[in-house]
Amino acid sequence: MSPTEGGDAITISGVVKTFGMGARSVTALDGLSLSIPKGKVYGLLGPNGAGKSTLLRIIAGLLRPDRGSIEIFGEPASPATRRRLGMMIESPSFYPFLTAREHLETLSRLADNPISVDAILRRTGIHHAADKKVAGFSLGMKQRLGIGCALIGRPEAVVLDEPTNGLDPDGILEMRALIRELVERDGITVLLSSHLLDEVERVCERIAILQRGRLVSEGDVADLLDRKGRFWLHTTDDVSAIGRLGEKAEAGDGGLYVRTERDEVPDLIAALVAAGVRIHEAKWVKPDLESVFLSETREPTP
Repeated sequence: MSPTEGGDAITISGVVKTFGMGARSVTALDGLSLSIPKGKVYGLLGPNGAGKSTLLRIIAGLLRPDRGSIEIFGEPASPATRRRLGMMIESPSFYPFLTAREHLETLSRLADNPISVDAILRRTGIHHAADKKVAGFSLGMKQRLGIGCALIGRPEAVVLDEPTNGLDPDGILEMRALIRELVERDGITVLLSSHLLDEVERVCERIAILQRGRLVSEGDVADLLDRKGRFWLHTTDDVSAIGRLGEKAEAGDGGLYVRTERDEVPDLIAALVAAGVRIHEAKWVKPDLESVFLSETREPTP
C-alpha cells in the first residue's frame, strides 16, 4: 500500500503523560487519542500548555508515555518505524561550525534512500547559502534547514513544529507552497503544529484542538468552520422577526443573528415569510479558525 492509500499514518491511543510527582505533578496529556490520516496536512492546535509539544516529542521518541500507545503506519512506534518519519521538533539546533551542505550530507549518509542534497537545498530555498556556516544563519534560514533535514531521508510522513517560525511574509508563502507540494506531489503526510491560525486554516485539511492535554475538537477544517457558523438576515421588520424567533435571535451588524443549524435555515425562512416578515438578505456566516479556536479553548470566567 502506498503512503496515500487509506488508513492512518500515525495513531495515538489513550496516551497519558505526567511530569512531577504528588501534589506538584502536571498532567500534560490526559488519555489523548488521535488518528492522523495518510496523505493530508493535519494541524495540531492548542494554547500554551495544552500538550502539543509533549505529544510531538512522544511521537519522535524523545519522551515515553506513562500509558497508551503510538502506532506509525499501523505498527508500534519503534526506532525502525520512526525511520519512516521526518521530524522537526521545537527549534532546530545545529553545529554552528558546519555548513548547511555538511549537515545534510551527514544525515544523507545515515539514510537508507536519501534525496540529493542539492535537491533539498533548492527545495527549501537555501541553495545560495549551502556552503556558509550555520553560525551566520538567520532564524528563518535555520527553519528552512530544519525542514531540509526532515526531508533528506525520503520520509512517508513529516512532523513539523512551528515551521514558519522566523520566516518573513514571502518565506511563509513559500513554506505554505512547500507543505502543499509535499502532500499533493510526493504523497507525504504532514502533521503540523503552529500558533499561526490563519496559516493553519489555509494549509491544513484537518485539525485537532487540544486543551489541558485533552482533545476538545477535531475534524475537517471546512466542516468545523461550517458547524460553527451563524445565520444572519436583514428584514423590513426586525421587531416582528425577533418576536417570531424569540431568544434564538439577536441584533448585530445591521440585521439579526439567529442561532440555528444550517439544515434548519430553509424552514426558518419559510416560517418568517409565512408570518409576513419580508427578507431583504440572508446568509450563512462562517467564522475564521481563530474564532473557532477561541470558542473551544477560552476558559470560563469565574
